[in-house]
Amino acid sequence: MLDDIAERLRRIDEFTQGTARTIEDSLLVQDAVLRNLQTLSESTSRLSEAIKDTEPDIPWEDIKSFRNVVTHDYLKVDLDIVRRVIENDLPPLAEALARLAERVAERLGTRPGSPVP
Repeated sequence: MLDDIAERLRRIDEFTQGTARTIEDSLLVQDAVLRNLQTLSESTSRLSEAIKDTEPDIPWEDIKSFRNVVTHDYLKVDLDIVRRVIENDLPPLAEALARLAERVAERLGTRPGSPVP
């Protein structure tokens, strides 16, 4: 699950070319980013509470709620909010994800990013 979240973050960064303003210029980028935010949000909701509890500064419930808006209220999606999520919320999530991956790897005796034994 952590690998999937990391992949979604990587894709969003690739689609936006490092700047969230690109979502305003292309319907293709908008659709790609929204789809990956939806999948990222779904993946985070599947993390165990024990894992999420190790990163209490991440607003896990807000991420889940955001997924519901993207999935069910897609006609109401505000691109300014999406841009702010990309700029302000995804970097701390990426940092937390790296810490989570490091802790999991330590427990398994592997390196982050390597296949689970």
